[in-house]
Amino acid sequence: MKKGLQALLALVRENWALYISATLATFITVAVGFAIPLVLSETVDVVLGEAPSAMPEWLKDLVAARGGRAFIRENYWLVPLAVVLFNLISGVFSYIKERNTALAGENIAKNLREKIYRKLSYLSFGYHAKAETGDLIQRSTSDVDTVRRFLSTQLVEAFRSIVMTVIAFWVLFDRDAQTALYSVMLIPAMFTASYVFFKRITKNFQLSDASEGKMSAVLQENLTGVRVVRAFGMQQKEVEKFDAASRDFQAKTYRLLKNLAVYWGSADFLTMLQIMITLLVCVWKAIAGEMTVGTLIVFTSYISMLVYPIRQLGRILSDAGKSLVALGRINDILHEPAEEEEEGALKPPLDRDIVFDHVTFGYDQGQPVLDDLCMTIPAGRTVALLGNTGSGKSSLVHLLQRLYAPTSGTITIGGVDIQKIDRKHLRAHVGLMLQEPFLYGRSIYENLSIAMPGASENQVKNMSRIAMADGFITEFEKGYDTLIGERGITLSGGQRQRIAIARTLLKDNDILIFDDSLSAVDMQTDQLIRRQLRQHKKDVTTIIISHRVSTLCEADLIVVLENGKLSDEGTHEELIQRPGLYQQIFAIQSALEDDIQKSREAVAKEGC
Repeated sequence: MKKGLQALLALVRENWALYISATLATFITVAVGFAIPLVLSETVDVVLGEAPSAMPEWLKDLVAARGGRAFIRENYWLVPLAVVLFNLISGVFSYIKERNTALAGENIAKNLREKIYRKLSYLSFGYHAKAETGDLIQRSTSDVDTVRRFLSTQLVEAFRSIVMTVIAFWVLFDRDAQTALYSVMLIPAMFTASYVFFKRITKNFQLSDASEGKMSAVLQENLTGVRVVRAFGMQQKEVEKFDAASRDFQAKTYRLLKNLAVYWGSADFLTMLQIMITLLVCVWKAIAGEMTVGTLIVFTSYISMLVYPIRQLGRILSDAGKSLVALGRINDILHEPAEEEEEGALKPPLDRDIVFDHVTFGYDQGQPVLDDLCMTIPAGRTVALLGNTGSGKSSLVHLLQRLYAPTSGTITIGGVDIQKIDRKHLRAHVGLMLQEPFLYGRSIYENLSIAMPGASENQVKNMSRIAMADGFITEFEKGYDTLIGERGITLSGGQRQRIAIARTLLKDNDILIFDDSLSAVDMQTDQLIRRQLRQHKKDVTTIIISHRVSTLCEADLIVVLENGKLSDEGTHEELIQRPGLYQQIFAIQSALEDDIQKSREAVAKEGC
């Protein structure tokens, strides 16, 4: 709680000038609002009646200098003029207050969104691997808006309530202390109810907010994987999954709203009861001649100005609780340790041998995915990795890009430990192509040029030709200006992979990694792409991960991984002669290719 309040105050300090001006405007507005009943009281008791004036001495002297009571009676138009002027002043300063608090709230929301996005951009790959995208989106939007609403409305409203309560107490007790005691007799109960409500509602807000985040995550996951959902006919299952998340959110929100209803009902009852008590006491005293009509006007006007701010305290506290929960969720992101800036980190040339020296690695200190791995990838050569599922191929790639750090052992490039190499430098010169590439919902040209914003049109098209993408791109009506759907959904898997390859080739790469990134293209296109790469990227170290032997066979070196260990290595010709996983996969795929070829020949003969 204390940390949350400190965080809120830190946000306020960022816009202190706007909040100070809004606070001053609020004070003037409240003071003017309280002056109007006093003017009416003086008019009824002093101008229309014969009661002594209750104005401050300096104001009495000012009126006396003008002729006193007789002057006001002769110029009675001054009273409505004063009321109009007071309302005009109140309107002007209300505008200033609303404008400045709204501006401060929007500034805070903008800064928070930018801080969150910047932090998310620099958080580690491991954090994003575990986080739910829908929940992160909610923290960046809905939770930020919750904080904005509180700081742009309720914060200054809290100050307004305090000022109104203090002024009302002061004026009422100054006029009639006994009646004032009757007017505030239920206020302790209202304060107690507000505090109990605040303690309970904060927990309810936390549960509701977390449930909404889970529901958003389910929705985001479904929309992102719409192809898979349709392909496997999982619509009903996904609907049921979302319904379950929605029901949980509904139940927790209903519990929250029920508590709100109980509080507002109780607060309204106590408020109306307090007003009724005050009216009864005032009317009884006025009939008995113990209270003037002017004082009756002051009490009946001020009692609302006193109890309604206290009633409003519950709303302020509930919004404060909600904003503290939202800010806590935001700060969970902002306080997450990001990848540190590496001042003085090395930036050596990366066109050197890559050595894995007794490397062991496991996710979250779990079962090792790579176990005491030792191997060398010669500079400028093509090395292929083959292994069963879970053998550590992709983990090896993650380590090479410093997305994770080895549990033990070292990875060196040219003898330099990659943990000492600047991350930006390393990743800028390591081109990674994944099996499921990410494309933006923009034009093909924009997707390609992201890797090199200053690239010329010829450079973009040349890389597209190497990746065998230029052919199908030019067949589109708008060519490179063709817009593709979100994540490239309007393209086939092979087309997306080729565009991603062309995009990566635009970078100045010393190392190229193909993580099963040719799995969606046919074997002939696969061979053509690899042939083009050998011609145009001769000196680049290339790592190919694939289950397709035809893709691996032309590599200079093939490494076989089993259960995180290096089980064999050699050329294609060497490995097919030795018993092992590679020989088994080669035999299975060769048999399948023979069967496919025989089927084609049989179909061709039948056609003849």
